[in-house]
Amino acid sequence: MTNRSEIKALLFDVFGTVVDWRSGVARDLRPFLTRQAIRVDSFEFADAWRRQYAPAMNEIRSGRRPFVRLDVLHRENLLRVLTDYGVNVSSISADELDELNRAWHHLDPWPDSVEGLLRLKRRFVIASLSNGNISLMLDMAKRAALPWDAILGAEVVRAYKPSPQVYVETVEILGLAPSEVCMVAAHNGDLAAARLCGLKTAFVVRPTEHGPAQKSDLHAEQTWDFAAADLNDLATQLGCPT
Repeated sequence: MTNRSEIKALLFDVFGTVVDWRSGVARDLRPFLTRQAIRVDSFEFADAWRRQYAPAMNEIRSGRRPFVRLDVLHRENLLRVLTDYGVNVSSISADELDELNRAWHHLDPWPDSVEGLLRLKRRFVIASLSNGNISLMLDMAKRAALPWDAILGAEVVRAYKPSPQVYVETVEILGLAPSEVCMVAAHNGDLAAARLCGLKTAFVVRPTEHGPAQKSDLHAEQTWDFAAADLNDLATQLGCPT
């Protein structure tokens, strides 16, 4: 049984675990797609944009490309998806593309996220450990009232999850031992990488992150230290008061 009294800090994946990226991006896409007369469903476009996420980061993880922040990758991926849908991107102003790219800064939390984080914050240090860059995370936190004690992750250590460097150096920044830190994520792969670095792990199920037909991450695929229905459930399991 996991000794929860040893845990001093919780690190959170953000996209999908704390915020609903798909609905937020689709919402901001709708007026843009209408203005540009692009005949594609906004959720379909959001999914296509997100599918470019991992391949773009793999270029950096592999060493084929120097580190650039996620805002840069998102904008490049946006141009790629627009082109795939037959859009002449040169006909769209840079300002409009920049504004659309900021959809990732405007995401809404899942209904339990803020309450759950506030409960967990009373007992633990809580920090983001996201592939999102700092300005993106700041904008999102301000809009969604996410009460982080610190914003950490890819831009701080100049590497993208699930590279071991991200977890190891973030724990070092906090001045803690890996066993004193718990990674919280809705993605089994993220937790597997964190566990290999000595962190404790907590799985939070988000069965509609990828929409109603989601097939991945519907359950804990390993015996993680904690498995929770949402962040309030995790707070209860960790002994945080309501």
